[in-house]
Amino acid sequence: MTILSLDATVGEIAAELPGAAEVFRRHGISFCCGGSHSLAAAAANSGLAPDSLLGELRALRDAAGREAPEATGALIDHILSRYHEVHRTELAGLIPLAQKVETVHGDHEEAPLGVTETLVALRDELEAHMQKEEQVLFPMMRRGGHPMIGQPIAVMRHDHDTAADLLRGIEHVTRGLTLPEGACRSWSALYAGLRKFSEDLVTHMHLENDILFPRFEGTAGA
Repeated sequence: MTILSLDATVGEIAAELPGAAEVFRRHGISFCCGGSHSLAAAAANSGLAPDSLLGELRALRDAAGREAPEATGALIDHILSRYHEVHRTELAGLIPLAQKVETVHGDHEEAPLGVTETLVALRDELEAHMQKEEQVLFPMMRRGGHPMIGQPIAVMRHDHDTAADLLRGIEHVTRGLTLPEGACRSWSALYAGLRKFSEDLVTHMHLENDILFPRFEGTAGA
């Protein structure tokens, strides 16, 4: 996980720390176009005390993952039910809703043009990723690991990086999920759904990257 410091970039923090994206949005900090800025620079640009912003993020880090089960088998079950199935259900609704908003409001200067295409790419990426976990990696973990488990874990980490890039694309085309004045109910529902989906996905990736995967990486090749 990204070490939380004033030198860490806001893009890295938003992609890896549950709740960080919403903190940045609340303070008007861009983590897509301005994602390469250090936390110190982003705070200064927004008129914030850097140490105060860092404190908010450290509180999030300390709370991250507390609601997840401790035992490996139970944690895997939690990831499957709380994230895999929920992602599938939510994307099935978000994609047609995004298509509707783009079609109806495509001539609006703040229309989220390209959000449907990005969501479809994210759906395809996540479906392939989740199937690899469900069919290969998680069964391997339930059996206690394998000398070669490091390879599929590395692939999953790479998949997470790809998903994080796609989330940044959504953040960009929606202008930080900022609704225009007078937005219709469909547009409002789309951004509310995207906010919840994005936060879920970051939490999902955090649980795997920082809690589940390290339990097996130390024994890989042993």
